[in-house]
Amino acid sequence: MTDALELDALWEEFRGVVNMTSQELSARLQAQDAGEDTDPPPDGPGSPTRRKVLAVPRKRRTDLTDDDVRVMYQVVDTVQARREQSAAGTDDTRGRHRLMALGHDPLKAGRPNGWPVRGRGRNPDC
Repeated sequence: MTDALELDALWEEFRGVVNMTSQELSARLQAQDAGEDTDPPPDGPGSPTRRKVLAVPRKRRTDLTDDDVRVMYQVVDTVQARREQSAAGTDDTRGRHRLMALGHDPLKAGRPNGWPVRGRGRNPDC
């Protein structure tokens, strides 16, 4: 498992990039899975990774598993990479929707509780 300082930094970074509420993310995943001839998945909406993204913010930091930490790194890295693409002028609606499936709406400022997004990343240039 990740050491305590690294986990603390990852926790804050993850909470900074996941700026959608659990309700918004759940509704987004349900809408993505909805289809004319489909039933909702028995385990809930979204892929297993996306369901974990939905579950992590509901946990206490001390209850995180190695798998939760892996998902948190994946989300932070994906959002950071997409932000770099957006800055380079390669932004698109499909990319925004992919990020929203991970709990990050690039058009929404800050975290759902109104706190500002912190720019502390693993990359010192962020």
